[in-house]
Amino acid sequence: MTTLVIFFHVLLGLTLIGLVLIQHGKGADAGAAFGSGSSGTVFGARGATTFFQKLTSWLIAAFFGTSLLLAYVIDASHNVGSVVDSRAPTEQSDVPARQDRPADVPAVSGAQESQPGSDVPSVQ
Repeated sequence: MTTLVIFFHVLLGLTLIGLVLIQHGKGADAGAAFGSGSSGTVFGARGATTFFQKLTSWLIAAFFGTSLLLAYVIDASHNVGSVVDSRAPTEQSDVPARQDRPADVPAVSGAQESQPGSDVPSVQ
């Protein structure tokens, strides 16, 4: 549903851009009085302007409606809750947890620790 609303929203936006670009500004009415060619339109000299203005206002209302609908749909799809209530994910190390030594293995003193892969203790 969200994809459909977003598609319709973008289509409305592009249509609005096109309608606004093809409309004449307020200063173009003076040029129409001297025969600039707008009197030969399908809607008449004044009809095209009011038709495009009405169509633009309806499209603006639909664009506003889809904006509100998108805000509602996207907000409803998220989980409600606080960030404080959520717990941070625990990090899992690649190193296995330290296990206690078995009773038959003697502890090595701090001065003589063995290197990995070596049977002979090294002195630091």
